[in-house]
Amino acid sequence: MIDTIKNVASLSATRGLGSIATDLTSAASSAMNASPAVAMGADAGMSFASVMSNVAKDSVNSLKEAENASFAGIKGTMSTREVVDKVMQADQTLQTAIALRDKVVSAFLDITKMQI
Repeated sequence: MIDTIKNVASLSATRGLGSIATDLTSAASSAMNASPAVAMGADAGMSFASVMSNVAKDSVNSLKEAENASFAGIKGTMSTREVVDKVMQADQTLQTAIALRDKVVSAFLDITKMQI
């Protein structure tokens, strides 16, 4: 079921987070060439797009693990406690993703309601 989702880019009908990260990286590299002070700060951490991409990948992996654990539980190759732990972890990941989505939508709606 979840095996059809290979990466975050397949979650989007248009471009995906990978191309956004590429766009941001190219924009950051052009900004670094313009100002040496910017270059020092940009190397210190990861971009927002790469952090979000990693979070999405971890979420998908958690859901895949829960799905595999549930199948293993049905087959009898995994204990019930391990299956419940994996499914509860996936549920927590899903609830976090839903809360994050709700916050992003709320922020977008607040921005669109701002007066110019």
